[in-house]
Amino acid sequence: MEDLYQLEAVILLLIGVLILMAIARRLVIPYPMFLVLGGLALSFVPRVPVVHLDPDLVFLVFLPPVLWAAAYFTSLRDFSMNIRTISLLAVGLVIATTAGVAAVARAIVPGMSWPVAFVLGAIVSPPDAVAATAVARKLNLPHRLVTVLEGESLVNDATALVLYRAAIVASVTGTFVLSATLIQFVVAAAGGIAIGLLVGALTRLALRFTDDSLAAIAVTLVAPYAAWILGERAHVSAVLACVAGGIYVRQGFSEITAPAVRIQAKAVWDLLVFLLNGVIFVLIGLQIGVIREAGIPGGMRRIVVQGALISLTAIAIRLVWVPLAVVIPRLLSRSLRARDPIPAWSVIAVVGWAGMRGIVSLAAALALPLTTATGARFPFRDEIIVVTFLVILSTLVFQGLTLPPLIRALRIGKDDTLEREEAFAREEAARAALARVEELTAEPWAHHEQIGRLRDSYSQRLRRASPLQVGEDNASVKAQAAFRRLRYHTLEAERRRLIALRDEGAISDEVLHRLEQELDVEAMRIGLGEARPS
Repeated sequence: MEDLYQLEAVILLLIGVLILMAIARRLVIPYPMFLVLGGLALSFVPRVPVVHLDPDLVFLVFLPPVLWAAAYFTSLRDFSMNIRTISLLAVGLVIATTAGVAAVARAIVPGMSWPVAFVLGAIVSPPDAVAATAVARKLNLPHRLVTVLEGESLVNDATALVLYRAAIVASVTGTFVLSATLIQFVVAAAGGIAIGLLVGALTRLALRFTDDSLAAIAVTLVAPYAAWILGERAHVSAVLACVAGGIYVRQGFSEITAPAVRIQAKAVWDLLVFLLNGVIFVLIGLQIGVIREAGIPGGMRRIVVQGALISLTAIAIRLVWVPLAVVIPRLLSRSLRARDPIPAWSVIAVVGWAGMRGIVSLAAALALPLTTATGARFPFRDEIIVVTFLVILSTLVFQGLTLPPLIRALRIGKDDTLEREEAFAREEAARAALARVEELTAEPWAHHEQIGRLRDSYSQRLRRASPLQVGEDNASVKAQAAFRRLRYHTLEAERRRLIALRDEGAISDEVLHRLEQELDVEAMRIGLGEARPS
């Protein structure tokens, strides 16, 4: 009966998440901000059902698919071009924030030890780019700014979780060795990337030999969990395993899967990530309700004050770090200054203010162990969960809601980089298709009327006079099959050219995603959805 009650609670939770997300969309508010407020409201509802979570399962259930999906849609070209900036934010800033928050927590929380203070610092150190990039894309901010925020959110989780686990070990066992932690960081990063690439290679191999679209989608769903579990078993960074695996699979996904698989997989993954993000933000509200009713030493008012001070600390450290990380390397290196001049101060200000916390901090707080090695209750566990929620609330809601007015006040110019790349890619894809049409002219199954139709259509596309329109072919069944065969080859030529442009660095993965989806929809429309790339 208890299991049935838990299942009912989960169903009610999902219904609540869907309702909150629908309201957020109607109010044109980024849904993470609205959900965190919904979680807070739920904590005040009497007799609200409580979902008891095993802390060891929190990371396993929520993080692998979210990290894999984020990595899958990351442009490897753009990530590589901004690796220095991303590293300074994802590694240097996370370490600085962890240390700064730990120092403040140690000073304002009576009786908190250094290891426990570092646990709290590591939990609240990694920003989440979900809300920031949602705002940035909506306001058409410079593409590089969005790339840096997304890249930072991928790598900073790994840094924070290595620090988090080292601090957990020190809190539970009472021992901490700095040199061992540094070695662990390097080994965890290298091992995680290696496991991610291995899982990615096996995933691509499985997709290549899987004919059924549902089985192929199932493979993509299992892959992130496999990467995470292997990373955990090997005691390396499971976060980087998911990141490396997602990026590697994306690089070959278009070449080994049929259009139907790509379209269906995108729909399934969008829904999965949508629900996971929603559930984790609401779950924290349910946990806080239980903690508040049980009572916290010192009272909630004291915890709120402590949460406010720690939030201000995290915000202030980022505002100081970002300008220094941008300016100092360029001042020390003339060659760097010549190749990559200092960005506009308005852009630096936006990056500094976009430090909203999210799903990783929530999961890390909920995954705190219940007891220490001696069997005693983990010190300040409830307080850490509440403070984490307050940091998320203040950064996600306060910074998130003030970010759009700040961007408008700074008058940051719009960026048409992706639009220009998309126009270039469309032209190149049409040229590749025309070239393939000419090659197929000599084939015995290719009718001259159909060849002429396709040639005219692609010529119109090149002139940008009208979009491609392929009408119904009222000829014989044999002629229909021949035309679909022609269309298949031209679509494949377009897709191969787009992939080549991505591989050459001429366009980003985002442009490839946009145009590839158009080609996949066209392939589905004319009955070629299950046709594998040749």
